Amino acid sequence: MTFLIIGILLFLVSLGLSRSEEPARRFASTARSIGIAIAMVGIFTSCIIQIDAGHIGVKKLFGKVQKDVLSSGLHFINPLLEIEKMDVKTQNYTMSGVHDEGLKTGDDAIRVLTADGLEVTIDLSVLYHVITNDAPMLLQETGTDYEDKIVRPITRTRIRDNAVYYDAVALYSTKRDEFQQRIFKSIESDFKQRGLLLENLLVRNITLPQSVKATIEQKINAEQDAQKMQFVLQKEKQEAERKRVEAQGIADYQRIISESLTDRQLQYESIKAQLEIAKSQNAKVIIMGKGNTPVILDSKNQ
Repeated sequence: MTFLIIGILLFLVSLGLSRSEEPARRFASTARSIGIAIAMVGIFTSCIIQIDAGHIGVKKLFGKVQKDVLSSGLHFINPLLEIEKMDVKTQNYTMSGVHDEGLKTGDDAIRVLTADGLEVTIDLSVLYHVITNDAPMLLQETGTDYEDKIVRPITRTRIRDNAVYYDAVALYSTKRDEFQQRIFKSIESDFKQRGLLLENLLVRNITLPQSVKATIEQKINAEQDAQKMQFVLQKEKQEAERKRVEAQGIADYQRIISESLTDRQLQYESIKAQLEIAKSQNAKVIIMGKGNTPVILDSKNQ
């Protein structure tokens, strides 16, 4: 467009020079030729436009948005058209409490009130993209700053609206997936009406109040202590059972032995023991008395 304007201006200047006196009239033909050449270059470059991959071109003619869009590639267009290039790739909008992690500087986490009246802080990432066929509507009704006008306010509002149905602890633990699916459905509907497609909604972190954290930690510690004590009691029961079985085995052994022993068996065992003593170097003579108890003379005392 710039070349076209310059060419037209040179052409007009050449017309003025043609009506002037010498020697300026001599440059009129040259200026006319240069002006026409530059205008032609301007027309040619204005008719050709390249759309990069992952982008589309929305056409505007004198401020009015056209319904059809240009896909990626090289296009020959009306030189009077103004092309607004829009990104249709997946975009990530993060709201985080960590400094410089989200798109806004500083703490940009979402603070919500739960059903039990506690304030919970949520870090969230929104994955979405512009719907190609709805891009002209989006540009006309919202503009190119749709992140600040649609993505951010709708997401934060829907999260606050749905968080009131959950207790803080449930939102942090058992109901987290359910909460994420619920806000996804509500945000998806709002986005689609405005020309955006919600791909995914990632609840990155849920931070509970410090008092609730302390209570949860105490509960976990108590449960761990109870499990530990249960293990100790189970171990003691197993040890008591082992000792009972061992005692029962000893008692059964003694009962069997006592039932099987006779006087002759005892006399035989006594003789075997005396023979072993007689073989010992410490005993010299064994004198059998009339009773059941032998008299052993030690050779060291002779």
